[in-house]
Amino acid sequence: MVVKSRKNHMRNISNIPRLIRAGICMLILTGCASYKPYAVDEVPFRARSQTKYEGNVRVTAAVPSAKESRKIFGVHIYRRGVQPIWLEIENNDEEPVRFLPMGLDPDYFSATEAAFRNHFKYLTPINDVMNQRFYQDRQVIYIAPGSKKAGFVFTPVDEGTKEFSVDLVGEDHQIRTFTFFINVPGLRVDHQNVDFEALYPEDEIVSLDEEGLRKALEGLTCCTTNKDGNAQGDPLNIVVIGEGEDILHTFIRVGWDETETIYSGSALKTTASFLFGGRYRYSPVSGLYVFGRTQDVAFQRTRETIHERNHLRLWLSPWRFENKPVWMGQISRDIGVRFTWKTITTHKIDPDVDETRDFLIQDLLYAQGLEKIAFVKGVGPAPISTPRKNLTGDPYFTDGFRVVLWVSSELKNFEEVELMNWEIPPER
Repeated sequence: MVVKSRKNHMRNISNIPRLIRAGICMLILTGCASYKPYAVDEVPFRARSQTKYEGNVRVTAAVPSAKESRKIFGVHIYRRGVQPIWLEIENNDEEPVRFLPMGLDPDYFSATEAAFRNHFKYLTPINDVMNQRFYQDRQVIYIAPGSKKAGFVFTPVDEGTKEFSVDLVGEDHQIRTFTFFINVPGLRVDHQNVDFEALYPEDEIVSLDEEGLRKALEGLTCCTTNKDGNAQGDPLNIVVIGEGEDILHTFIRVGWDETETIYSGSALKTTASFLFGGRYRYSPVSGLYVFGRTQDVAFQRTRETIHERNHLRLWLSPWRFENKPVWMGQISRDIGVRFTWKTITTHKIDPDVDETRDFLIQDLLYAQGLEKIAFVKGVGPAPISTPRKNLTGDPYFTDGFRVVLWVSSELKNFEEVELMNWEIPPER
């Protein structure tokens, strides 16, 4: 019996390599079954493409969604932090041009690096096929005269509106820059649910001259309110003048992110970020009220965690100045989280709301996004010794002024920005 048991034991040991080989074969077969990328032409993401021209050079760009990218490359590349941008560059010049991917995103991935981030474990043959697929579908650097090249550039993920520039340099070292703002399906952005054209009937829209604008801004309520309008919240300390698309593009170009609506998916992501200290760039913000409704659009700039961010809300007003919409807004800086009886937890704001207001001015100035700046009364002063409180009980102090920012559709240097001689806040 002992001898027989030992023989069985030896037989089992000899079967181990065979089992390993069988397991590897099964893994390879499984990998083959799961790695089935579509042809690029089979995925209709280019229906959302945008095309721009400069001289004899044409650039067309499109950004596949997470689902579309999975089909094209056969793996969940968004989950690995990789977002593909499809470019088609047509050069009808007499000289070649070269594409500079660094100008599109300094943190871009090479094609094989993007593939490596998506490799299957222990499936080298399948990973080799994946490498080839990513590499053959990349956008090349050199575009000869009279030729057209198309392919993907692999970048870090930006949800919502994707902003990027395509830089092409010619033989004479001339650089052509093509800037794109492309909406990527998948993120439930708050302002996409707002019908801006229907907010006000035509007879309620009022065109104001400079004096009328100042009076309107000074006469508006100091602060946001709750839904019933019987309690005051954070101060309305910013005014933005400009077309909605120009404002959206300027803020995204500067580095502000759009905000998701509140639904089960965003709530789960917010909870996970709150518990584990993650950086949820598109976290929903609570609703505050002006003109009888919650904010029309919100932007935020997160830091390392969801607990630390600058965020602002904007409401379209019924006023127009020089044929441009006037937006009332509120900005504050989240510096932590605290417990409340009303909402269990809430963000704690920096009580120096003027500093956050001034941060926005500097941010847009450095990004060359402003035409004019002015200050106007309307918030009412609240000194640090006797601060006011918002709806969740956070204290704040302020000099009582609102900043008025004219957003530029073109880049403006510091010296080109006009400082309007309206009001001058003390010590500013």
